[in-house]
Amino acid sequence: MARIWLSIRVELVSGHGTELWPRPGRIFAASRAHSFAQLAKAIDLAFGRWDLAHLHLFTRSDGSHISPLQWWHGEAPEDTADGHTTRLSTLKAGEQFAYVFDMGDDWAHLCTLAEKRIDPIEELGSVPRQPVPYWGWGSLPDQYDRRWDGDDGETTVPEQPAPGLSDLPPILPWWGTHHRT
Repeated sequence: MARIWLSIRVELVSGHGTELWPRPGRIFAASRAHSFAQLAKAIDLAFGRWDLAHLHLFTRSDGSHISPLQWWHGEAPEDTADGHTTRLSTLKAGEQFAYVFDMGDDWAHLCTLAEKRIDPIEELGSVPRQPVPYWGWGSLPDQYDRRWDGDDGETTVPEQPAPGLSDLPPILPWWGTHHRT
């Protein structure tokens, strides 16, 4: 793989019926040889998604789409190229495109290809096999908008233990009911 890679800024714009501001984001290093499917997986993992069994779709500024075609069972949107075979080399410097994960909750992202390329050795210290994030910011919402284990969207938030971390085992000095010094 060449040492001059793409730098792709990805901002989470909306999802689960909510517009996000300020928008959390990540910047990815990716080879021109990587596929859009590989970029999708990297985005999903970097944005804290753990249930990856959902459709995803890239939309280019010309209205064309990119997505793994086998997932659509013959019903992919018109003008959809296969995400497993379409390479990031088709992008142009400065190009903006959208990425939507989970066509029900519509986690929409604005993706922007940087004008300048990067050297993965300088930015990452190595040449990874897959696209990877190398910078990021912002708070990430839960994929299903859950705030705690067992959140059903209707139950009141459980009360925090008093004092703050007393419900934890005393593995770390500041955990548990008896603080170690």
